[in-house]
Amino acid sequence: MGDLRAVLGPTNTGKTHLAVERMLAHESGMIGLPLRLLAREIYDRIVAEKGVGAAALVTGEERIIPPNARYYACTVEAMPTSTEIAFLAVDEVQLAADPDRGHVFTDRILHARGRQETMLLGAETMRPALSALELDIDPEPRERFSQLTYSGHLKITKLPKRSAMVAFSSEEVYAIAELLRRQRGGAAVVMGALSPRTRNAQVDLYQSGEVDYLVATDAIGMGLNMDVGHVAFASLRKFDGRRRRPLRADEAAQIAGRAGRFRDDGTFGETSDCQPFEEEMVKRIEDHRFDSVEKLSWRNSDLDFSSLNALLGSLRRPSKSPILRRASDALDEATLDALAKDPEVGIRATNRAHVQRLWTLCTLPDFRKSGPDGHIRLVKSFAEKLIDPEARLKDDWLYGQISKLDNTEGDIDTLQNRLAQIRTWTYAANRDDWMENAQTWRGRTREVEDRLSDALHERLMQRFVDRRTSALLKSLNSEDDIAAQLDEAGDVHVEGHLVGRLEGLAFKPAVTAQTLEGRAVRNAAVQALRSVIEAKLAAIAAAEDRAFSLDTNGCIRLEDEIIAKLARGADWLSPDTRLIGGDDASQGLLDLARARLNRWSDQYIETVLAPIFQVKRTLDAGRLSGLARGTAHQLVDAGAAIDRRKDGVTAALKREDREALKEVGVRTGRIAAYMPGLLKPAQADLCLALRALFDDKPRMTAPSAASFPTERGWSQAMLSAAGYVRLGGRAVRADMVERLSWALGQARNAADGSAFAPPPELAALIGCPGDEFPDVLRAMGMKPARRDKETGAPDLWRFASQKRKHDKAVAAKTKAVEDSAFAALAALASPIPETERPAKKKRRRKPKRAPIRSGAKPSADAQSTSSANAETIDGE
Repeated sequence: MGDLRAVLGPTNTGKTHLAVERMLAHESGMIGLPLRLLAREIYDRIVAEKGVGAAALVTGEERIIPPNARYYACTVEAMPTSTEIAFLAVDEVQLAADPDRGHVFTDRILHARGRQETMLLGAETMRPALSALELDIDPEPRERFSQLTYSGHLKITKLPKRSAMVAFSSEEVYAIAELLRRQRGGAAVVMGALSPRTRNAQVDLYQSGEVDYLVATDAIGMGLNMDVGHVAFASLRKFDGRRRRPLRADEAAQIAGRAGRFRDDGTFGETSDCQPFEEEMVKRIEDHRFDSVEKLSWRNSDLDFSSLNALLGSLRRPSKSPILRRASDALDEATLDALAKDPEVGIRATNRAHVQRLWTLCTLPDFRKSGPDGHIRLVKSFAEKLIDPEARLKDDWLYGQISKLDNTEGDIDTLQNRLAQIRTWTYAANRDDWMENAQTWRGRTREVEDRLSDALHERLMQRFVDRRTSALLKSLNSEDDIAAQLDEAGDVHVEGHLVGRLEGLAFKPAVTAQTLEGRAVRNAAVQALRSVIEAKLAAIAAAEDRAFSLDTNGCIRLEDEIIAKLARGADWLSPDTRLIGGDDASQGLLDLARARLNRWSDQYIETVLAPIFQVKRTLDAGRLSGLARGTAHQLVDAGAAIDRRKDGVTAALKREDREALKEVGVRTGRIAAYMPGLLKPAQADLCLALRALFDDKPRMTAPSAASFPTERGWSQAMLSAAGYVRLGGRAVRADMVERLSWALGQARNAADGSAFAPPPELAALIGCPGDEFPDVLRAMGMKPARRDKETGAPDLWRFASQKRKHDKAVAAKTKAVEDSAFAALAALASPIPETERPAKKKRRRKPKRAPIRSGAKPSADAQSTSSANAETIDGE
């Protein structure tokens, strides 16, 4: 039967290429391959070299056999061994050790022969097994064309281009592909479960360079030739149909060997959460040293179809060779055993033809992967209709089954499920004795499978490829200048793709993911927009003051565009400015723009907050001294107002101190010291914005009311910055605090005795609800003098005991003076001891005065007089 050769060696040794060349050198030939994907690849090569009429493709689901076909590309299971040909090759013969498919490879090794030449291709590990079979072969070794080296663990985001990531479940494959879409613009997906058409489209996507990454199952380990430079394992464990187990060294090498093409060296390693390779395994993979195959899976091929029991017995017959181990638990055998025991099926297999037909049905592949029970039910449904050798599936029934699968709507999983089902019908259509019009149904099922395959390819593209990011990444890597188009609305287009908007100096990408997808868009746009951004920076450096403005969020605008924001500086009145965007521009332009913004912001703040800067200049000039100087310092540190009651220094101010402060715009009332010029909303807002930057406080908006509840997170620092004093549960603007104090003094003076009823309109004066006003009165140092007998609410109030208040004030003042840098001056203001005081004079009763009308504001002189009166009353 001609020469028998064995060509053995690791991946990338050109074994399959050699076999195809040898086959095409003969007048006819056949090659059996481990995957239908690879069979299709070899078929396409034969068509290219010999023409479509000379090439045949035979797999379980696809049979293309022209009348004058001379060269056959087949899966090993589908090889028509009865066809006489000159050359025959079987690829990946080491799979003869596989417990599921191995018996088919073993059978081909033992029995499939070419008339002139037979070639067995596989790993070096098969040398002892082939020798033990006494086939009279002297195996020919083949050296790998390139080096394969271990490179260790790399994050998925750090993997080099032209990398293949390998996982062992569709869930893992999809998860990695999704991550690569976000981080690298996309990935092609290759799995054994894909149809040849979908797989080829995905491989073309990778080979064309549209994507630089491939995610696959171990299907790529069996001869798929692609330009892969690095193979990264996402796992070193696989489910083999029975259990999840670690990869053997030879299995890992078969996959890793896809790295490197012809003379280009390749690398392999781990990624994601994969455990690292053991050092010994790395060494064996790099040196191509693996355990020899000691046993081959085998099953008797001389079958007895006289009865079901006879068939089962012949299938279970053991081998006489010690190297051949009987295959057990094969799906087709398990299906036959189950149907033989089924009373609805087994009883009908009454003769040799029925038994042979039932066995043919049991060899139906499990395309649906529905588990043994589901597959047995499917085969039973076929057997019920086809166990009679003369029976055929009716066209009407087939039409109903196949039409419901001809639907390209749905997600990836839905389409894959339909493809798995149509593959069953495609396989059936390739059996001429199963259908009435098998040729017609072969075309029909092929059309449906092609439509589903194309739809699946599109879904895979939609889910795992971002063409915009991919195109941008390639643009970034090209040497050509990137052209960007900026329209009037600020939309930015690069290479025809909308990538985002330019707002001021900041580019806002169209994608929000914080991944390479987003960074790629940003980098491409910034690179393309560099000249536009630098022109804007130059405009900022040259802009006049009136072109800038500051909004309520602390952002600086040039015309209508936000370009910068305030940031913490040396102190709260001297903030820095920070550009928003433009970071990739030249440093010189950035520095000029920042310097211009700093000059403008300094001038703007000093203009808006002129009262506080007037106080600062007065302090710097040394025109304030003593307690007035201390009060001014506190106001500059605090903002628009301070509460005099909380500080002994300000509480001890004398009339001359107040006059000195008044000259620089500071009012000192009975409760607060404040700058009226800072109580307006614009000034208060700016004070709050600056204070929030320096004190890391939440941004607060200046209230427009005379008072407001302080339950919204207002700190004391923020209240002081805005010019408010806390009174109970409310914050009252400093000038309104003093108006309230003056009005209460007037009301007491008009009362007959120390107890009086505060006019109800005083609550409205400060915008306070009536039920909260008693807390405000208490905070101002008043106590209920009488309560209503029915409601229990205070109806008369009096100022707290002046004796206690005086003692507290003296103690506070004494301590403050002792601690103050102005102790010498404060000593002059010490109260006269009780023993040195002159005797009290009897107070004359003042005439009653009309109560203040709601909303009436006293004149400045009246307010000053009433404040003095209030202090005189409190001093009694």
